[in-house]
Formats: sequence, structure tokens, C-alpha cells
Amino acid sequence: QVQLVESGGGLVQAGGSLRLSCVASGRTLSSYSMGWFRQAPGKEREFVAAIRWSGGSTYYADSVKGRFTISRDNAKNTVYLQMNSLKFEDTAVYYCAATGNIGVLAAHYYNYWGQGTQVTVSS
Repeated sequence: QVQLVESGGGLVQAGGSLRLSCVASGRTLSSYSMGWFRQAPGKEREFVAAIRWSGGSTYYADSVKGRFTISRDNAKNTVYLQMNSLKFEDTAVYYCAATGNIGVLAAHYYNYWGQGTQVTVSS
């Protein structure tokens, strides 16, 4: 069993930056691929970014490519999402998730989820 706890959300002006963190407990993250998803009010949860267990491959939604960076520190059992040039439409609850599956681009591949952290971007 893996427990995931996100932090780092908050209120930021458009154009600003935030860094989200996701700390795992229960089991080491080193054998899991990790993903970030987000869900805005009235919308479905959507893929944001993912990183393979080795850290060698990363994936991004087109909407965040070039602005967001996912990274991981397996020694700290932590995955990060650096978010720059934030836009109003980035406002959502952001969730961290872990998967032992090959697929990483869709929510149904993930076995474990955090409780989410709110990101609000003011225009």
C-alpha cells in the first residue's frame, strides 16, 4: 500500500509559479511511475504530467508542455511538479498518483492517489 500526500498548492497571480510536492509513505516509490492529474470544477480529471520510475522518461499534456516540469527524488520518496507561467485555466485541484502499470497517460492506469491540493490562479 502506498499513501500519497500532496502539498504546495495555493493562490498565485497569472504568470506566477508554484511547485507541488508529493510525498509517499508505506512503500518506496522507486518502482512506480508517477503522475499528476488535475480536476477543475465541473470538469473531468485530466492528465497533466508523468514520469517513469527511473526518471528517464517524462510525459506532458499539450496544455502544460513548456511550462510545467515533473521530476522525482526517489531517495526522498518525493515527486515534484514545477509550474511556471501559470494561467487562469490551470486552476484546479491537483492530484498525485502512482502506478505499477506500463500505461501512464490515463487515470485508470493508476493504483494510488493523493487527496489533492488546490491551485488557484487569479487573472
